Amino acid sequence: MGSRSPCSPVEPLVSRDFVIETAVVKEKDDYRESTINPQAEAEILQSIEEVYFNDDTFDACDYQLKKIPAELDLNQIIRDKEYLQKQQYVVSKKVSDLILQNQTAYTQELHRVTELQKNLEQAGVICSQGRSHLARARKDFTTASLGILASFRKRERLLGLLKFLHSIKTMQETDVRLRELLEEEDYPGAIQLCLECQKAAIQFRHYKCISELSSKLQDTLEMMEEKLDVALSKVCTNFNTTHYEKLQAAYRLLGKTQTAMDQLLMHFASAIHNKAFTLVLGYVELCAGGSATKFQKHHYSELAKLITVETFTPCLKDLCKALWEVMHSYWCIVEWHEDHDSQSSQVNAGTEVNLTHQYVRQKLEHGLLRIWQDVQQKVKTYILASDLSSFKFDEFIHILDLVRRLIDIGEEFCNSKSEDLQESLRKQSVNYFRNYHRGCMEELRMFLENESWALCPVRPNFSILQLQEFRFLRHNHSRSILTPPSSPAHSKTESTSFSGRPREGYFQGYRYQGNPFEEKTEEEDKEDVLAPSTTDEGDGQPLSDTDSEDEDVADELKKEYVDEKTGDTPNNRQQRTTRKTSTSSRRRQILILTNTTLNVLRLFGKYMQMMNLLKPIAFDVLICMSQLFDYYMFSVYTFFYREMDFSENALSNKLRTTLKRIRENLILAESESDFGTDTRNKDKVPAPVLSTMVDLKSIEQLYGLAERVTAAESLVFLANQFEFLHPHLETFIPSSKKAFLQQFCSQTILTAPELRRPIYMTVAARGVDYNQVLMLMNCVKWDVHDIMSQHSYYVDILLRELQVFSMRLLEVNKKTPIPKEASDILWEHCIRLANRTFIEGFSQSKKCTNEGRALMQLDYQQFLTKVEGLTDLRLVPERELVEGYIKAFYLLEPALEQWIRSHREYTPKQLIGLVSCVTQLNKKGRQKLISLIEEGDKIRR
Repeated sequence: MGSRSPCSPVEPLVSRDFVIETAVVKEKDDYRESTINPQAEAEILQSIEEVYFNDDTFDACDYQLKKIPAELDLNQIIRDKEYLQKQQYVVSKKVSDLILQNQTAYTQELHRVTELQKNLEQAGVICSQGRSHLARARKDFTTASLGILASFRKRERLLGLLKFLHSIKTMQETDVRLRELLEEEDYPGAIQLCLECQKAAIQFRHYKCISELSSKLQDTLEMMEEKLDVALSKVCTNFNTTHYEKLQAAYRLLGKTQTAMDQLLMHFASAIHNKAFTLVLGYVELCAGGSATKFQKHHYSELAKLITVETFTPCLKDLCKALWEVMHSYWCIVEWHEDHDSQSSQVNAGTEVNLTHQYVRQKLEHGLLRIWQDVQQKVKTYILASDLSSFKFDEFIHILDLVRRLIDIGEEFCNSKSEDLQESLRKQSVNYFRNYHRGCMEELRMFLENESWALCPVRPNFSILQLQEFRFLRHNHSRSILTPPSSPAHSKTESTSFSGRPREGYFQGYRYQGNPFEEKTEEEDKEDVLAPSTTDEGDGQPLSDTDSEDEDVADELKKEYVDEKTGDTPNNRQQRTTRKTSTSSRRRQILILTNTTLNVLRLFGKYMQMMNLLKPIAFDVLICMSQLFDYYMFSVYTFFYREMDFSENALSNKLRTTLKRIRENLILAESESDFGTDTRNKDKVPAPVLSTMVDLKSIEQLYGLAERVTAAESLVFLANQFEFLHPHLETFIPSSKKAFLQQFCSQTILTAPELRRPIYMTVAARGVDYNQVLMLMNCVKWDVHDIMSQHSYYVDILLRELQVFSMRLLEVNKKTPIPKEASDILWEHCIRLANRTFIEGFSQSKKCTNEGRALMQLDYQQFLTKVEGLTDLRLVPERELVEGYIKAFYLLEPALEQWIRSHREYTPKQLIGLVSCVTQLNKKGRQKLISLIEEGDKIRR
């Protein structure tokens, strides 16, 4: 490197420039006479073939020689030569121009190369000096370093020996520390220490003092595994997160996580058996008192049969509480593993870890159903061991509530439907409810036979939700369905679900404390449904005096119809209308129901509690619940309509069908077997007998109108309450059975208000003497020949009868408020019967002239004018029938024939009476129409 001259790299470049410049000069000499412009140079440069630029090894001479044709042409060769020389000249000139353009860059780069060569020479000198210094240092320090290393090695050996001696000393003191850790329940720390000692003992096994320590450590480890198993068994009844984490860490150190899961499931099975056996044994021994019998040797099923009626419910409650603790602990363990195993899998990803977690997960999932089956079997055995038919209803409902709560817990625990427990509960409930329902029907029959049908004074804002039997509905979260908008409870909201289950579930709701089977000590709302006194809450006046102002109305009516020439002034009429409106508003504030109605409502509540707690027999309970309503409805019909021996034609077809169904399916006929002795009639009940205290024959009391109103309106109230419960009843029964409930409501519940009309018709038919009016009409001469200006006497008698009926109605209303609906129906019946009396009386006339027909119109118009002051009815019922009957007298034969064909609402007798009195008919036409009427009657029959 030192022999080369710094300027040597430049020599080849200078020689190349010299050659190029020489070539250019030579070319210039050869073509000094020719001038080539830049455009021609560019064309010559573009004409050079591409092969000259493709390859560095390209031989131009060989290429041009190969292009010479076989026949030589000297002129052509000279021309080609001159053209190639032009190309060479252009290329050379182009290269020369480029070199001249880059001359400055070339000079700078050459200077940098020179500087780089100087720096490399200086670096070579520095490297030579460094090598010299390193060689001298290696020679001077080698001997001293070896001595130091030898001393260091000796020191390290002594330190290792000291460490071994400390380890041996620590191992000798391990036993005391292990006992301390076990007392502190630090199982992972104890096992970790024991395993470390065992590992160290293997390392120092060549020492004599260590051999005995190894066997002792093995015994200690086995003893710790036994204590771990005992501690694991305690988790089954009292789960503690910190304690369980220590146990899992300990088993993980031992490598027995899977074995721990197997042992845990065995402990849970034992815990369920031991808890149930110990608890039932304690109650049996408590009931036995000082008996010398050794009950410990009895089986669980035998002990359950020894439980008395008094201790059955408390024992069941404690049993459920104990089993809940076991299930809750298992649920907490499952939750713990779901949280910690997922975290552990993310931190320690490995095949072995995943397999262990999968094994634990499968074991825990299988254990859910296994544990619930054990719990279910214990409770089932306990329930079936006793006869519950003698229990009171409230206590039986309490039992159902406890078991239902346990079933809900089981469903949340492992998604089990608890078929075995449901079946055992169904067996006990069917047996119990069958007897209970028969007793309720007998009790209802007794209530009805002793019912005086007096008004039961309840508060104006009374709601069935205020009854204790319906208190379980007060916690319903869907209050918009169960609470009517007018109820004060409509705006309240509850935080618990309808079934009493926490919204987040039992296990989440009682995750940290509490027990779902512990009775809440919160004070329940007291039932307060009866009115505090007989005064109206609105104005403080006695309810019996609410209609006191109506006495003035009665006097005016009395005066009006005694003195026919004195009419009502507009002021009197307005005052009477105002009073009637006030009376009607007060009537609407009073709920009409009886003690028996209230008792039926309470039975509804009890039956619904049974449906809520035991869904498998909910439909059977619903049928029995419908029988309560059927029996009440049939009793009202029997007492207050059938007793008059009226024709059932007054009943609508739907109502007649409903009553027929009740009579055939529920009512035990006198000709049939005694109640309960014939299996075919075991579900039938004898028809009730009206109490002798109820007087339905007094005309002054309008033939028991107060009792009839109370009975009919209480039935309507009961129907409304059943319809109010309809949406909730649907939630109790299976979807396949909802059609029955819908049919019952549409055919029976909605039909019940129709029974008002026939019941009130019995009063309207006998409260007014229509026969007397009819006899007086027969005495009227309708064949007069003068236009009469005075109406007939029988109209005054009829109005007088209606006025007396109104007075009696007001007297009844003072004792028993009559709702506007009932009052309207009564007056509708009275006016309809009066109109029928008009038609019947007109049809009995033997002879009638046009003037007589005018008298008929005058009489009827007088009746319509005066009857408006007696009633609030806007439209007079069947008015068009009377007016149409009178107008038909003026029709000619073709129009009369068409009229008879289109009016089927008249009886054949009435139509024949009309035809007989028509004067514009000849004998043949009259006979033709009579034949038409008789044929139509045959067809209708």
